[in-house]
Amino acid sequence: MNKSRRDDDAAAREAAAITLAEYDGMAEAYRHGTADHDVSQNIAALLDAIEGEAPHAILDLGCGPGRDLRAFTALGHEAVGLDGAAELVALARAETDCTVLLQDFLALDLPVARFDGIFANASLFHVPSSQIARVLGELAAALKPGGVLFCSNPRGDNQEGWVGGRYGCFWDLATWRALVTGAGFAELHHYYRPPGRPRHEQPWLATVWRKGEAG
Repeated sequence: MNKSRRDDDAAAREAAAITLAEYDGMAEAYRHGTADHDVSQNIAALLDAIEGEAPHAILDLGCGPGRDLRAFTALGHEAVGLDGAAELVALARAETDCTVLLQDFLALDLPVARFDGIFANASLFHVPSSQIARVLGELAAALKPGGVLFCSNPRGDNQEGWVGGRYGCFWDLATWRALVTGAGFAELHHYYRPPGRPRHEQPWLATVWRKGEAG
């Protein structure tokens, strides 16, 4: 590994550690602040794209305190949570009956071909640009053949950096499309959120992908 790559990896690990510490410090406030967020449109987008009979095995990537784990479970699916913030994982474990994995996105350890769908709602944008291709490839490997990846990220003009104490990448559709297709996914569809508003009032880009033969 050359020096530039080592420097990129070290910087990414530092950004992840600081971001996770920020979430740990605000875990209870984050739980209360997001408890009433309506992401039913996103949950439906994932589940509607999964082929085969339910129930489905779902990985909630960046599950936070477990709000969406409860929703998937209530719909009869087998939901597994994953988050890198220990305080959020503790909340999710306490508030759901789901398995919740404590894993940094930059050090994933997932079983191969385990999940029918991966729900990455407001989470993957925290992965630095130097690491996102690798992380997307690892998610592809964790999906069953034909499995579905849902992503919702705050959109932008490919800026990257700090917003308060959290690191983020703000991709436009073309760049995000190139990154995800490069990991072996085929795009099914995309939309902007919140629904029913002018585009300039829709800061979130939601995309739905199927794992292809190369994924």
